[in-house]
Amino acid sequence: MPKTDAEKAEVGDPTPPQIGDPRSPQVGDIISEPAIWEMLESARQAGPEHARALVARARDCKGLTPEETAVLLHQDRQPEILADIMAAAREVKEKIYGHRQVFFAPLYISNYCANNCLYCAYRSENRELPRRRLSLSDITDQVRSLEEQGHKRLLLVAGEADPFENVLEALRTIYATRTRQGEIRRVNVNIAPPTVGQFRALKQVGIGTYQCFQETYHQETYRRMHPSGPKADYAWRLTVMDRALQAGVDDVSTGVLLGLFDYRFDVTALIVHGQYLERRYRVGPHAVSVPRLQVAHGTPLCDESGLEGHPHRLTDDQFKLVVAVLRLALPYAGLILTTREHPRLRDELLLAGVSQLSAGSHTEVGGYTGSERSAAGQFEIADIRSLDETVRSVLEAGQVPSFCTACYRCGRTGEHIMELIKPGDIQAYCLPNALLTLKEYLLDYASPETRRLGEERLAQWLGRLPQSSREATETRLRRLEGGERDLFF
Repeated sequence: MPKTDAEKAEVGDPTPPQIGDPRSPQVGDIISEPAIWEMLESARQAGPEHARALVARARDCKGLTPEETAVLLHQDRQPEILADIMAAAREVKEKIYGHRQVFFAPLYISNYCANNCLYCAYRSENRELPRRRLSLSDITDQVRSLEEQGHKRLLLVAGEADPFENVLEALRTIYATRTRQGEIRRVNVNIAPPTVGQFRALKQVGIGTYQCFQETYHQETYRRMHPSGPKADYAWRLTVMDRALQAGVDDVSTGVLLGLFDYRFDVTALIVHGQYLERRYRVGPHAVSVPRLQVAHGTPLCDESGLEGHPHRLTDDQFKLVVAVLRLALPYAGLILTTREHPRLRDELLLAGVSQLSAGSHTEVGGYTGSERSAAGQFEIADIRSLDETVRSVLEAGQVPSFCTACYRCGRTGEHIMELIKPGDIQAYCLPNALLTLKEYLLDYASPETRRLGEERLAQWLGRLPQSSREATETRLRRLEGGERDLFF
């Protein structure tokens, strides 16, 4: 007898349910394109004084409605308002998360893919790309290399042709790998949209955040960009966060690929989606990523010549506006910036609301054990600085590099983390834990120049803690100097 959709989900069958199934929301429950276009048209007619008033109100960390978000997204030709938006975004980020910047690196375990996305070098019809899938031994070697650099948090990425069991085995292998200096303490996952049953399996293995980008919320553009493969199913991808939250994976991360379509439409839709999740599950996106179209070899859309003329490609000023507006609209979400962007722009955006950074990244499968970069990555990386160089640039900017994974391991996720973040109580954990992980990095991994600057900054930030917190942190810092590791609040 054929299995029902509910039974398929329980055993992890990858066949998606049909839209209209009572356990799955419909596209119209989440996104209404006519409503978004109405918001954008109304926002286009709003004057600069209205925009300034919204920025002033956003400084109170109450967030923005989709309609208000749309108004600010139309300010890309108003330099004074853009500067005000970026300043407000910095204030909001520091009120919520302080000055800390959390580091991670992506780990690609396979570039075999069943999809034919026009912007991705891993697409199935790219005959130029050498295909590779890491063995468990290969994964161990990659993880050791990342650990030896100082990474404690990874983002596991796999192509959509990979069996789900391979992902589970990779996660187990990452967590089991140790070096003399340390281990990976938390693995976030970016893989093809799972079923409810598969999400339960991921939760049992111990994932941190599940990340998935809708790429674009504009359905016609989505269909054009994804002509074949499982990813062509817009609805199955749109409802993936529902399945994650239904399965108890309460840390989810969303995003769009900026440049596929009108950024104002996609960012406004992203806020609509986040508010839907908050309304239905009382948990919005824990983090939002802001990837921008980048050169990807062997693609129709993003080869070196085609990208320049792409009609929806964002300028740097438009990109800065998006980052800052997202911080104001979603004050409690982490804001992730990847190495797609150049060092100068990344350093500037540290002060515009960003709270998480990839560093020392490779998008080639097996890239962390090679002697040089290759053209076999998913896309080109613009910031090729090492982790140590990036840590030093963050210190120079007056920010605190953090490798903290404590909230995941203490159960501060989902609704619980929001209960701490919204009143600002998370600050009691963020800075002390950032300082402890920074100390570990300085002791075990840093270059002499980074260690010297880091110790200076650490002493300065330690002095800003309340007395009771400072004394408890100082005690743990001495324990780290004595050889202990992995201490946190």
